[in-house]
Amino acid sequence: MPKQNRKPDHISQEAWDAVDSPPLTERMLRNMRPAREVMPPELFEKLTRRRGPQKAPTKEAVSLRLDRDVVEYFRAQGPGWQSRINEVLRESVGLKKQQDGKGI
Repeated sequence: MPKQNRKPDHISQEAWDAVDSPPLTERMLRNMRPAREVMPPELFEKLTRRRGPQKAPTKEAVSLRLDRDVVEYFRAQGPGWQSRINEVLRESVGLKKQQDGKGI
């Protein structure tokens, strides 16, 4: 099965099959307009706003596999869950809390 058509685990097969998404026709493609042209500017900005680069990069992006229940626990606490994981890891290895972005 092609990657883009893979059903996510959290969606039932019945729900997946119930979605009717016919292929786009040439006419539909010709009539498409950029989101910026058809959405209210405030909504477009909210949907496309991205966090800029760090002023003084202090963190390193890594790929880390964690148990699902651990991730769910932190995500359930709301925004900032990745920073909270970082705090717990710092405490567990005995590092001082960062005050100026430099650690110990």
